[in-house]
Amino acid sequence: MTKYKYKVAIYREGMLGSLFLGSSKVDPIKFTEFLNKNGEDGWEVITMEREIRRMLLFFNREAFLVVMKKEKS
Repeated sequence: MTKYKYKVAIYREGMLGSLFLGSSKVDPIKFTEFLNKNGEDGWEVITMEREIRRMLLFFNREAFLVVMKKEKS
């Protein structure tokens, strides 16, 4: 029987875009790099969910909750 370990990560952009523009969206190139780095480390994405997170009462920031797994060694 294969055993796995799991990792939950929240990927979000920095605060500056939210502060200056009122909201901040995830950069697809940086998000791809984040996913590829984890993939190189053996992590496989199981699921992800997009969220809009409130920051400092009036500002919004896009984020992704990513659940990953890899086999235990």
